[in-house]
Amino acid sequence: MSGKCRCRIGTKPNKTERTMQQNINEIEINGIKYVPKEVVNQCNTVAYAPNRDMVIVRCESAGCFFGELKSSELDKGLAVLKDARRLWYWSGAASLSQLAVDGTSKPNECKFPVAVPEIALAGVIEVIRCSDQAVKSLEGVKVWTA
Repeated sequence: MSGKCRCRIGTKPNKTERTMQQNINEIEINGIKYVPKEVVNQCNTVAYAPNRDMVIVRCESAGCFFGELKSSELDKGLAVLKDARRLWYWSGAASLSQLAVDGTSKPNECKFPVAVPEIALAGVIEVIRCSDQAVKSLEGVKVWTA
């Protein structure tokens, strides 16, 4: 469908047909808003880490991790991270999404334990690519120890 009304010749468009003549910039399905790919591409001004695929991974029961994505089989809920830190507690970001885009505004309040050289994660339910700004911020959080 092109988004334009294909009215019957010789008749006035009905209410539904008039509504279809409008340009559709977003659609909501089950409470989730979707927009055209072109709109997303225009808004995507975040710079991402060059030469490294730095991500935040959320698992069903293992928690959240920050590190370099080495491999993944997301259809099976699996991922392997290099130099990974568990995000045990964070402050200065409202969500993991904000943490991945902006980093933390309160690094001294975050509790990220020591990085492990490699970790295999199961039950992966979310992988969020990190911006350059977020990578610098998250890598700057001091190691938390008990």
